Formats: sequence, structure tokens, C-alpha cells
Amino acid sequence: MAFTFPPPAHVVPLRLSRAGPPCPRRSSSSFSAFPTPPIPSRMEQQMMSTKASKLMEFPHLLAPHRDTMLGLISAIENRLGNHLLPSSVPSDVEYYQNESGTSQGTLSIRCGVDTSPIDFILASWLHLEQGGGAMEITNIAGYLKSSTDIPHFQFELVQCSPTFLILFLDLIPRKDTVLHPDYLKTFYEDTQLEACRQRLARLPEVQPYFSSSLYFRRVVSSTGILVGIKCEDGGTGTGTERVEEIIGEHIGPIANEVMRIWLDMCVDGGVREVSEIEQRAELEKRDKLIKRKAIEMDLSSSMPKQFGHEVADRVLRVIKSAYNIT
Repeated sequence: MAFTFPPPAHVVPLRLSRAGPPCPRRSSSSFSAFPTPPIPSRMEQQMMSTKASKLMEFPHLLAPHRDTMLGLISAIENRLGNHLLPSSVPSDVEYYQNESGTSQGTLSIRCGVDTSPIDFILASWLHLEQGGGAMEITNIAGYLKSSTDIPHFQFELVQCSPTFLILFLDLIPRKDTVLHPDYLKTFYEDTQLEACRQRLARLPEVQPYFSSSLYFRRVVSSTGILVGIKCEDGGTGTGTERVEEIIGEHIGPIANEVMRIWLDMCVDGGVREVSEIEQRAELEKRDKLIKRKAIEMDLSSSMPKQFGHEVADRVLRVIKSAYNIT
């Protein structure tokens, strides 16, 4: 959903095939208790994972940042691999750059199979050089179909400078938690997500990060983590060391815990099946509004500035297709 900046990455096979739109749109047919899809044959698995890609490299990240991304994507692969189709993002969108090569990006989108509650998993990294410095952005988003009301997953870690990070980690609510207190209890109280937020908030370098978008603040959950992390070093280099320590010892473990909670919901999510047509329509309406806003507020303006209109149009076309936004 990347409201703060643009998009993801690939690793333990966010697998690639080179044809067609990233997500063939399907009707959200009813299914019972989200049965686990059949496991691909050994030959199919080998065919899916034959092509290495720049998406797996994370060439510009600090080691703990790279390890965090690899760990999160590995967790998705291990728990949801059989629910997902190979990525069919075109090669010129899977990896892209501006004319000078100073800004680079990757994108992988894996759609869910028909019988899965997963709509798609999107992952990316961006390396943006600007004003003598560089910004590193990594993003993993998990979107669910309207056949379930399980929250969406969002992880975005931005290294704005060697000593300053912005982290957005949340399970995005898909219902109004005031009108549906049972939703708040099930997904945010019983899961003890607040404990994850508080663990990070205790660090002296961590401060709340207030988005300039009031709309965005309304979308984030009560337990959502949206923070800035500033590690001053006075020119000694210790600030960068502290950034690495915070990512490796705090951000990575907390992100993995939130991811585990979300994956448990998805794998065991049959109890949250939405069967009524009216309820599904409400979920679809809310999801589409959030996705459209994400593109309008962020990507449509920032991508052309960083990569030029031709590259930006190509990438946005693929993202809009996955989001089912025209």
C-alpha cells in the first residue's frame, strides 16, 4: 500500500514467469474453509524457480535490512507458497532504472490461486539517488480477497540517510473497528499486536512519525507502527552501527512476529469466511478505495520524478492491473 513512498523484492522464489498481466482478474468465488491448494509437482517447482533475478540481491541495503527482507519473504514462501502463482511481471518492470542508472527498482507480484484467500503478494526494493545521498526503500504487502475480512499486511522500511529510518508495519483493518468491536478484539487485542508496537517504542531513538496525510493516518490500525528512527553519531560512524543494530535486533524480529501472526490468520482463516454478497461488496469497495488512494497520493507523483514518464507509466500499469484499478 506504500503511502509513504513507492514500491518490492524477490527472494526465495518470488518466482518469475515472463508473460501476461501480473494478476489475471478472477471473480471471487465462494470456497469453504480455504482448502490448501495442491502442491506443485517437482518438475513444476523446478520450472518456477529456474531464473535468478536482481530482485533477490538487495544490492544497496545494510546487511540486517537485507536479512530482514529475505526472512520475511522466506516466511511467505514457506507458509503460502502453495497458495501463490508464479510472478508474471514483465522483465522490464521486474527490474527498471532511470536513464542515468542512478535510480533503480524491482517489482514482484504473485497472485493467489483460485482456492486461496490471498489476492496477491507484492514485494519490491527501490534505490533512489538524490542530492548527493541515496534513499533505500523496501516494501512487502499482502492483500486478501473479499471472501475473507482478514486484515492486509504491510511492511515498509525506508533508509532516508545512513542514520535515519522510517518504518511502517501494520495489519491494515478492513472494517471500521468502532462499528465492529469484535474485529478489533479478534485481530488486534487477542493477537497482542500492541506488545510488538510497545517493544519498539521503548527504544530512545524511536519517535512517532506523523504522515502529512490525514487520510493515511485514518487507514492505519490502532496497533500500527509508524515511526522514525534517528541515530546521531556526531561524525564518529556509531550512528550507522546503531541503525544496523536496531534493524537486526528489533525491527527484524518484530516484523517477523507480525508476519507470523498474519500468516497464521491466512492459513487458518476459514473461520473468517465472508459469505454474504453485501459484506463482500463492502470489503471490495473499501479495498479498492485504499489501493486507489495509494496510487494517487504517492506513486503517480513520485515515480515519474524518479524514473521518467515512460518507465513510470510501465510500472504503474502493472501495479494498477494487480490492484484492479483502471
